[in-house]
This record gives sequence, structure tokens and C-alpha cells, in this order.
Amino acid sequence: MQDIFRLGACLLVAGAAGSAIAQQYPVKPIRMIVPFPPGGSVDTVARLIAPKMSETLGQSVIIDNRAGASSNIGMEAVARAAPDGYTLLVNTVPVVANPSLFPNISFKPERDFAPVSLTVNGASVVFVHPSVPVRTIRELIALAKAHPGELKYTSSGAGTLPHLATELFRYMTKTDLVHVAYKGGGPALIALISGECELSMQTLVATGGQISAGRLRALAVTSRQRISALPDVPTVAESGVPGYEFKTWVGVLAPAATPPALIKLLNEHAVKAARAPEVAERVTREGAEVVASTPEAFRATIAADTALWSKVIREMNIRAD
Repeated sequence: MQDIFRLGACLLVAGAAGSAIAQQYPVKPIRMIVPFPPGGSVDTVARLIAPKMSETLGQSVIIDNRAGASSNIGMEAVARAAPDGYTLLVNTVPVVANPSLFPNISFKPERDFAPVSLTVNGASVVFVHPSVPVRTIRELIALAKAHPGELKYTSSGAGTLPHLATELFRYMTKTDLVHVAYKGGGPALIALISGECELSMQTLVATGGQISAGRLRALAVTSRQRISALPDVPTVAESGVPGYEFKTWVGVLAPAATPPALIKLLNEHAVKAARAPEVAERVTREGAEVVASTPEAFRATIAADTALWSKVIREMNIRAD
């Protein structure tokens, strides 16, 4: 019985300490680590919400791009940071895929990060070079099966969104597509536009105005429903691959031992930032939607997606090299 009382007292003290920290927080600038180069979808979301969080928190929220190793460099920096609310991570699907892609990484996302909020949920678009003689997903599948191992798809590295989205497509369609990884989203996009590779799954943020310029042809979107930015472009699921969905979510996380009171406070400010009208308008224009979830809902997404990617990566024998 005395042990129970001692445990209860410890929890009360910890909770009180966390509340006191939250009341004083923040007293200095907050660093928001983006584990990708500037300009991509994750960086764009971070740069939309950071100024809004700065306004409501009363301290600067500074973007720190720590690109490299399929986002592992940036993730490790946050996992090892002090759990005081002054170092945050903004990332996407590599949070759940990298533990299976890189079994020797020194951190485990579910163990070493505390979810703050899943801010945005978006879609990728299946693009082909205009020289590829297909206009639908069914035609793409037929072409790939008629020429196994010949169609090449671009990505900005192992574990990145284009890589994982296309591998899920391969998994569900049993097609043989060749992965060509480039050092960054820019070179990968150039390779697609030049015709060096035939297809890729990219976000609208990454591709800019390439559709209207006729440099890329959009076949389908990877979300469950069509997106307002491309209302005439069907989903992959309705185009012959039932059940296919690839969510390009972007979320905010903190080091795992961050006090719950601070997580709650950070969640409130991240949610306010994501729901700001000008942020929501820009997000919609880029083919995504504001989610602004609770920490608990984001944790459930991480758990479900970790299980999905563990299975896909194992069964497809996907390698990081």
C-alpha cells in the first residue's frame, strides 16, 4: 500500500512540475526541425504553421532544415534533444516506414517521439512523362505488365514519399517497376520532366505548374477521394486498384519525454496555426486538407501506418540502398 501511495505522490509531483513548466513556457525561440531540404511539401507545411505558432506563443519558431539519410539525420537530432519543448520535428511517412527500412537506426519513432498533432493530410499524384503512351492507371498497369522491368520511376531517396507510394502501388498491382533514387526532390523532378524516367508519384507542391505547362501528365491521385485542386483527375482506387490509398500526412512531434502539459500546450498552438484561414486556403490549393488532430489521434495513425509499412516493406523486400 505504501508503494502505491509513493507512486501516486510521484505522479502528482511530475504532473505539477510539468504544469509549472508549461506556465513559464516559452522563454526562448523554438527550433522546428524539418528533415528535408527547403521547398518540399513537409518544408512548405512547416513554414506555413511556424509563423502562426510564433504569433500565439510569443516566441520565434525557427525552421531548421536537417536533410539527409532519408530524414534519419533530422529525426535523430530530435530524438536526442532535451524534452523541454524547444526542439520539435515536422515529418511525414518516414516516421513510420524508416524503422523497417533502416533496422539499425539508433532510435525508434514510437518509443522516442511524442506526437503533438497531425496537421495536414494530402495526396500525391501519379505523373507520367508526356511521351509515355498512357492516359489512365489501367493503361499504365497494362503497359508495365507488357514490359516488366522497363518502366522507371523517380524518387528523392529510399523511404521518401514517391518511393513508398509507388512501392505500395507495385505491391497492390503486382507490377515490375524500376526505382531510380536521386539526391533530392529537384533532381528527381528534372529526371521525370526530361524523360529520363517515365513516372513518379509527387505532391502538387513539388511539381508546381508542370501540369499546366504540359511537361507532366496527371493520371490519378493517391487519396481516397478526388481533390479540389484537380477535380477531373480520378483516384487510383477508382481507376482499377480498389483499396489503394497513400496519405501524405505531415505532423508535428516532440522528444518522447516532453511533459504532457507541454504536449497539450503545443497541440493547442499547432491546431490554431493549421486552422488559420490563410493556412487552410494554401493547404487546399496544394491538394491537401487541414486535419489538426489531437496527440492521441496522431499516435493511432502512427501505430496503424507503422504496421502497414512493416508488412509492405517485408513482403516487397524493399531495401534502403
